[in-house]
Amino acid sequence: MFRSHVLVCGGTGCTSSGSAQIIESLEKEIKKHCLDKEVCVVKTGCHGLCALGPIVIVYPEGAFYSMVSVDDVPEIVAEHLVKGRIVTRLLYQETVKEDGFTPIVDTDFYRKQHRVALRNCGVINPENIEEYIGTRGYEALGKVLKEMTPDDVIQLILDSGLRGRGGAGFPTGLKWKFASGNRGNVQKYVCCNADEGDPGAFMDRSVLEGDPHVVLEAMTIAGYAIGASQGYIYVRAEYPIAVERLNIAIGQAREYGLLGKNIFDSGFDFDIELRLGAGAFVCGEETALMTSIEGNRGEPRPRPPFPAVKGLFESPTILNNVETWANIPQIILNGPEWFASMGTEKSKGTKVFALGGKINNTGLVEIPMGTTLRTVIEEIGGGIPNGKKFKAAQTGGPSGGCIPAEHFDVEIDYDNLIAIGSMMGSGGLIVMDEDNCMVDIAKFFLEFTVDESCGKCTPCRIGTKRMWEILDKITKGKGTLEDLDKLEELAYYIKDNALCGLGQTAPNPVLSTLRYFRDEYVAHVVDKKCPAGVCKDLLSFKIDPEKCKGCTKCAKNCPVGAISGEKKEAHEIDTSKCIKCGVCYDNCKFDAIYKV
Repeated sequence: MFRSHVLVCGGTGCTSSGSAQIIESLEKEIKKHCLDKEVCVVKTGCHGLCALGPIVIVYPEGAFYSMVSVDDVPEIVAEHLVKGRIVTRLLYQETVKEDGFTPIVDTDFYRKQHRVALRNCGVINPENIEEYIGTRGYEALGKVLKEMTPDDVIQLILDSGLRGRGGAGFPTGLKWKFASGNRGNVQKYVCCNADEGDPGAFMDRSVLEGDPHVVLEAMTIAGYAIGASQGYIYVRAEYPIAVERLNIAIGQAREYGLLGKNIFDSGFDFDIELRLGAGAFVCGEETALMTSIEGNRGEPRPRPPFPAVKGLFESPTILNNVETWANIPQIILNGPEWFASMGTEKSKGTKVFALGGKINNTGLVEIPMGTTLRTVIEEIGGGIPNGKKFKAAQTGGPSGGCIPAEHFDVEIDYDNLIAIGSMMGSGGLIVMDEDNCMVDIAKFFLEFTVDESCGKCTPCRIGTKRMWEILDKITKGKGTLEDLDKLEELAYYIKDNALCGLGQTAPNPVLSTLRYFRDEYVAHVVDKKCPAGVCKDLLSFKIDPEKCKGCTKCAKNCPVGAISGEKKEAHEIDTSKCIKCGVCYDNCKFDAIYKV
């Protein structure tokens, strides 16, 4: 029995910042002070507050140490673990109080959250099945196999109102019901979509890294419900930590008899294998994913027939993403009414978002459906840095749209986001401020889609390329007002005629920015100016002679020697040489350099 547990984040973000070395140093220092029988170091998954990593939490006190380095370890051990003195300078500032500190759960970042899918992330060691079992892990599977019929399970998921967390929000129970016929007479499959590809999205990765067994348990439950004996997790190879922990979890589950033959002596057989994806965004589309698992190039198939009828290896198949699976065991244990009590009338439960961009508290958050965008950004996210104004939020990645300030109080759920021209998607939420150019943002996401198109259908392969060319023309100051009409016409044609969801939603960033930020498009076309000062071809830098102190810093840092002037005298920029890199603008301490 240990008196203290030291939890260290072992997610990708903190690992990249040196948390593995911190764990090694902690274990060495603890042994040095002869505390190895009293203090346990636990490598966990992501705690959520990625902006402050590496994160170390010491229990039972609950001291939340942020931005910890290896050099801080000796002090944490000597002061906190040996002498019982909290190292105040390392505490997350919001937890510091005059009379000590407050638990991390009482801070703005965590207080408005409600963790269901993320309940074990940052809490347990994901490489130890016994820690998962200690949090009621695999209890839901035991309940299902011992007390419920397959139809009971499907009805419970239907009653909960759970909708797929990977895209359009199709009812999960309904998908399972479609695939449930002819149990025992035909081969069926259960698939997990862990091919998270949206720029800025890392929700599924964090669940796999922090709580891999929850996905295995949920998929096994689904296998029982529809009559499948084999499952596949399709995970991108760029997630090495997630892949490693999934392999460990699968091995442990098999060893404990929780995967394989005759699970819980019920006569039910189910096993799971991993398939690594090569990073193709189109393989996030269910039929393309299944084609890839089969060993073929990942391209979507026409629907119908839908995968529930004819999916993987032409057999009935259900596919859900990681976050959807992570909800299943808790719904089984707590009941459908518990889950349905959270969220809104048509969007039940919680939703995980990867909060990024121009936001103070970059990280992973899980909120009840119906929480407003304002709450997420201003309270949980800590607002926009440097006193800048909120301009827009991009949800749904390349398939989503931009939510402007006029909808800052929108309640986030599936239907509300679609109504204002965006979508939930898998859960990326990128915040933009007044320095972002919305035309450039639309161009960025469309360029991503052009690169990731599988090329199978003409509307996506050719149409998105033509749209990007028009946007590129506009950002270079060569666009016309007629181009805006062409953009819209092309966008709606692609939406109506593309083969799969990637192509059908690719125009969304363009349509939403045209809808809410048309004045910026017009400024690029008519005035030949980028209001945000982002598009280089419409931008030039000038030096205000009244403000310039002649410090020479701009001239010394200019990579092409475009700035000249004597020391302590006003400098000038030769626009014929200037490559508009902005180094001078970023480095001027006197605000003497401005954009025109």
